Amino acid sequence: MGHRQFADLGPLTCELGGSLPSVRVAYETWGQLAPDSSNAILILHALTGDSHVVGPADAGHPTAGWWQDSIGPGAALDTDRWFVVAPNVLGGCQGSTGPSSLHPDGRAYGSRFPRVTVADQVEVEARLADLLGIHQWAAVIGGSMGAMRALEWLVGRPERVARGLVVAVGACATGDQIGTQTTQIRAITDDPHYNGGDYYDADEGPWRGMALARRIAHLTYRTEQELAVRFGSDAQDGEDPLGDGRYAVQSYLDHQADKLAVRFDAGTYVSLTDVMTTWDLGRGRGGTARALATITAPVIVAGIDSDRLYPLYLQRELAEGISTTVGDLRIITSDFGHDAFLVEREQVFPLVRELLAIDEGRAPLARPEQDLTNSALHRVATGERRVDAAQFLYEQ
Repeated sequence: MGHRQFADLGPLTCELGGSLPSVRVAYETWGQLAPDSSNAILILHALTGDSHVVGPADAGHPTAGWWQDSIGPGAALDTDRWFVVAPNVLGGCQGSTGPSSLHPDGRAYGSRFPRVTVADQVEVEARLADLLGIHQWAAVIGGSMGAMRALEWLVGRPERVARGLVVAVGACATGDQIGTQTTQIRAITDDPHYNGGDYYDADEGPWRGMALARRIAHLTYRTEQELAVRFGSDAQDGEDPLGDGRYAVQSYLDHQADKLAVRFDAGTYVSLTDVMTTWDLGRGRGGTARALATITAPVIVAGIDSDRLYPLYLQRELAEGISTTVGDLRIITSDFGHDAFLVEREQVFPLVRELLAIDEGRAPLARPEQDLTNSALHRVATGERRVDAAQFLYEQ
């Protein structure tokens, strides 16, 4: 179990058809809920994240928290003031109901797991809030796929969200995103060990297909500049790429692929990647512009200047389409591309603090300077983090 708690939330009828006879959600909490539940904050993870926002890798948690130092006394999410909730998403593989979960017949859902959407995921999160006695979130915060759910909360349940922070996302999936994401899905589903999704009782699963999907995805998460600085055309140590060896960047992608394959379920990767592919905030609402115009809570919108998966123009559309956007679009300067919302914490955490200062009787914090010297890669390259650079880059 690790630090997880679990909630059983009953049956679910899904937006695109199909249903689940019962749904369980895994979640973690920090801090104490106020008697009137007014201090609750919802943190929403991205594709391969989970409820373990902060904390070490230990029994029950295959990896350390994905947003370390964000939660705790005096942190951006100060547990002396706030009660923080982070659920593992519907379709996940870290305790919430997903393709690898057991059907009531005792076998994994596999191919029987229905197609789910962001709206389905938020319905599950709303039921969790009801169970916890939280009538309105003081804030909903998310990046990437987590920001999709934050937007769905802001539009679909405006009375239940007081403010929001969305980072590195758009209002609907683009052709480029659909293209790369469906290619990743095919890499898995074409693996002969996938068996239509029913591989959980087999001796071998589709780990090769998922490793290939991860390599494709990781290239969309990072940037040409970063890969040029870190790897260029260098050979991997002790190997000859002109023979049967690898380039350094190949070794890096192999490492990322292997790391995910041992901690993440391929069926979940297919399901959640499909969630991102079908993402459209305007579906059934007259289009994205109309949907964004209905948001009434203050929202901080942030994008990453080097993000090639969710380019800045998508966040500009959000910032301009939401009438309650706080200030201008906030730009995170980074060489790390899409993953900067996880890496550039010195730029992201001040946005969290500013968001929580709204209506708290405090002036918003000054915005961080947007220049390359605030980039984590710059700090590594210039030696400011020379001591821990190797471990930092290995982990990322």
